[in-house]
Amino acid sequence: MFRTAEVGRKIDKQTFREAAAPLRIELVELQQALRGCPFPVIVVFAGVNGAGKSESVNLLSEWMDPRWLVTRAYGPPSDEERERPDFWRYWRDLPPAGRTGLFLSSWYSRPVLGGVYGELDEAALERMYARINAFEGQLADAGALIVKFWMHLSQPAQKKRLKQLERDPHESWRVTKEDWRNWKHYDRFIVIAEKTIMRTSQGHAPWVIVEGADSNYRSLTVLTTLRDRLARHIADRTENRAEARPSKPSKAVAAGAGAETPVALPKQPNVLTTLDLSATLARKPYEQALQAERARLNGLYRRAKAAGRSIVLVFEGWDAAGKGGTIRRLAPAIDARDFAVIPIAAPTDEERAHHYLWRFWRHLSRAGRVTVFDRSWYGRVLVERVETLCEESDWRRAYSEINDFERQLIEHGTIVAKFWLHISPDEQLQRFRQREQVAYKRWKLTEEDWRNRDRWADYEAAIDDMIAQTSTHIAPWTLLEANCKRHARIKAFRTISERLETALDGKRK
Repeated sequence: MFRTAEVGRKIDKQTFREAAAPLRIELVELQQALRGCPFPVIVVFAGVNGAGKSESVNLLSEWMDPRWLVTRAYGPPSDEERERPDFWRYWRDLPPAGRTGLFLSSWYSRPVLGGVYGELDEAALERMYARINAFEGQLADAGALIVKFWMHLSQPAQKKRLKQLERDPHESWRVTKEDWRNWKHYDRFIVIAEKTIMRTSQGHAPWVIVEGADSNYRSLTVLTTLRDRLARHIADRTENRAEARPSKPSKAVAAGAGAETPVALPKQPNVLTTLDLSATLARKPYEQALQAERARLNGLYRRAKAAGRSIVLVFEGWDAAGKGGTIRRLAPAIDARDFAVIPIAAPTDEERAHHYLWRFWRHLSRAGRVTVFDRSWYGRVLVERVETLCEESDWRRAYSEINDFERQLIEHGTIVAKFWLHISPDEQLQRFRQREQVAYKRWKLTEEDWRNRDRWADYEAAIDDMIAQTSTHIAPWTLLEANCKRHARIKAFRTISERLETALDGKRK
């Protein structure tokens, strides 16, 4: 694979200077055009030590406007990063739409070095490749341009380069003991590098192998590749946006003209209609149960904290179903210093400029803490689906993206519990009217709540699909019959405690 990057390609200084002037103008103009585009550019540099990764990043930073560049380089994870899933730090650092991110020593360092030094076996490597492909696939599906450069040197050329850097008083700091250690394992490094490239070179994120011995050749290869990929991506996305505005179909087409009248099927039950909304709990037994369940939860949360296990609780449900009241009653069971409630509303401009999961990744807590999401990433397959705030392909793809996100949390050790609070339309109407009469609750009722109520059937279908697609064995949904708030709250408490016991003791119901 790397023989084509060891043939000794060179470009003289004069040729480089002549090509550089117009190329720099083109890149700056493309960077300005990118600012108006609804996608980011992600440029990854990987490869052998001394092959010019840092130099390429520095050149791009010099040539382009640094205000629209995000540069990130990674070392071993910090304590803060180790307490979260592996990809948290990469999600956190993703550039927003209209900007370019330059990534060094990123998500490829772990599989390559882990494979070279025997820290990862074949099964672990394959899992990491699958995780990388899923991560890059999600970004590409959302429109991101991903450009990946593998910078290569032969073993003699790498040795020569490292010695040159060591002799330069201004550059000697770049060479470390780790660089020479990797050089001694060059053959193994190349085997793992080849495997990594083969497993992760996808159509939406192909690798470009760059011969790094000659700086002029290396630089022009990186710069022209980036220019061409960026120009093509901007043109393709602009054209696609124009084509995505189809004319409104005629009434005949909409009605299926020329086809037989479809047979109307009787309305079928769904997962929500199977719930017994008559379930109730009287006040006195509720108050007794609440006190007992808070004590139980407090003990389990403290055990989870001592074990370094984070807890993520997700509350979804109809408007006025009691999400806020349930969350408020959880708070006394948990130390306030370890308890954070994240209310999710319409995304901000900053959040809209990123992948929709970005704002949830950034809110993940450190080890031993409890994060409660009052509405969550499921908005993608609920409100965004029903209100057509995204394309059908976007929300259909989101099921697997959400499952993958939750799987990463759980594999890292996070304990996840998800709740849907269900009430009847009549109960919701009664609660809406009660809110209108209570001054300190009136603010909760909005025009949007009434409008959502009018689309009850559409939301019900979306909820049914959501539960079918994302209630997995590792992250199942718990459906709360919430016509009686007291019943729903106690069931939520007990479910959380049972989930903690299962995670901490291995108990199974």
